[in-house]
Amino acid sequence: MVATGEQPLAAAVDELRSNERFLLTTHENPDGDALGSLLAMQAILTQLGKDSVMYLAEKEFPLPVEYRFLPLEEVFHEPPADIVDRVLVFLDCGNIDRTPEGFLRSDEAHVVNIDHHHDNTRFGTVNLVDTKASSTAEIVHELGRELGADITPEIASALYVGLVTDTGRFSYENTNPDTHRLAAELIEAGVDVADTYRRLYERVPIEKLKLVARALEGIERREDCGLALTYLSDADYAETGSSELLSEGIIDFIRSLEGTLVAAVVRDRGEAAGSARKVSLRSTDGDIDVSEIARRYGGGGHRRAAGFSTDLTYGQIVEALCADLEQR
Repeated sequence: MVATGEQPLAAAVDELRSNERFLLTTHENPDGDALGSLLAMQAILTQLGKDSVMYLAEKEFPLPVEYRFLPLEEVFHEPPADIVDRVLVFLDCGNIDRTPEGFLRSDEAHVVNIDHHHDNTRFGTVNLVDTKASSTAEIVHELGRELGADITPEIASALYVGLVTDTGRFSYENTNPDTHRLAAELIEAGVDVADTYRRLYERVPIEKLKLVARALEGIERREDCGLALTYLSDADYAETGSSELLSEGIIDFIRSLEGTLVAAVVRDRGEAAGSARKVSLRSTDGDIDVSEIARRYGGGGHRRAAGFSTDLTYGQIVEALCADLEQR
């Protein structure tokens, strides 16, 4: 595997092999690929005798219910005292602005950037960016092999979470023969597929189902621009006994609506969040690059899956998205 950016796989391997102390992190609002890659990379470096720590801001917890089974008890919420002496490894982070912590954006930091997003800004000292990879987990697996690590059941399980979630359970266009070969290899290494699937997709609290029902009731279609969307407000959370954390996956219902070019879920984020609302976007056929739309509002993502945060009202968001789509 060779990155499509400036640095080949060998350069990232050399950085990880030649240094001893690391801090691993990922983007805000981490998803399955971000968390799985973080855990797998931590286990690989620890196995190789490296001094490695994981960092996620305290505001990221509790995680969405789907990911709470992941073993993240040892994650740091504050930078270690020797942060200036550690190599920073960013996983699944297309843009360094997707991390709000100033100490992670220091101009003097030595950064290894490991990612598969096509809009990655190559912000690292070393950039291993493979846009053909199905997931960052796939790249981490290749790094582990090159470093001579044993892909233990622990590592395989973390990588499988990244693989299965970022490919939409092997249904998205980033799924290819290599994806399935990797899945088979991880299963052979010890992944319990049925248990992983249940933990990710079948332990749904009743509050989430009530929120899904509320989201489906509120679907709005804009046939003039091919947009289908729904809005989850703070009132919806209160009345269903849920929260924004339970909104994961709702956009897949909106995306499946016939005749939709782009699906969106707009959700309130509560008073404690840095912005009023978050917008998740999905392109149904890939003709529209929703990451381009998201970048206009300070976000990013994949061609077919992206998002951004904003202080715009729901009505303003609808009109802005329709205007963007009409231009395309």
